[in-house]
Amino acid sequence: MAATCLLPSVTPATFPGPAFDPPVSGASELAEAILAGGCFWCTEAVYRQLDGVQHVESGYSGGSAETANYKAVCTDATGHAEAIRIVYDPHRISYGQLLKVFFSVAHDPTQLNRQGEDIGTQYRSAIFHADETQREIARRYIAQLDEAKVFSAPIVTSLELLQAFYPAEDYHQDYAAQHPDQPFIRAAAAPKVEKVKAWYADRIKSK
Repeated sequence: MAATCLLPSVTPATFPGPAFDPPVSGASELAEAILAGGCFWCTEAVYRQLDGVQHVESGYSGGSAETANYKAVCTDATGHAEAIRIVYDPHRISYGQLLKVFFSVAHDPTQLNRQGEDIGTQYRSAIFHADETQREIARRYIAQLDEAKVFSAPIVTSLELLQAFYPAEDYHQDYAAQHPDQPFIRAAAAPKVEKVKAWYADRIKSK
């Protein structure tokens, strides 16, 4: 499990939200965000509980279709990252608010090509932006967090243009909820799920 690099003084009240987070104009349709922050079992579990998030899917981004499978990606030779596709209502939760959860809870953005004992470029911290607006929100937010020295080390999250997202095998989907007693889930995913409930209680879906 990745240890957080947040400074001890950082709390839910003091973790800054993105200063630049323009609203979606007019459109009522759903939007998508592709994020990579280590094992997709953990990041998927974090986002499934947020109000405004309609669907979360584990998969691969950053490489080709031919090698977008778990066995190949685990070789650390395909260019993919384990990523999640978040389908959300931008009128209930913004792209910037998704990124706030990404940086504050979902993973440690200061670890290069790893999350704890999961090591390799497939576990890199990455934001796969679909357009210039997503890229600019992410770029400015990273600069804002670094300038505020929220973390004890620089953020290493890469900004990568989204080429494609490939869904992972069926057995990876909703893995944490399906296997709550699996040792890795108990050690890595469950604490993040509980932290989201504590830090963002007002954003948790009603039962």
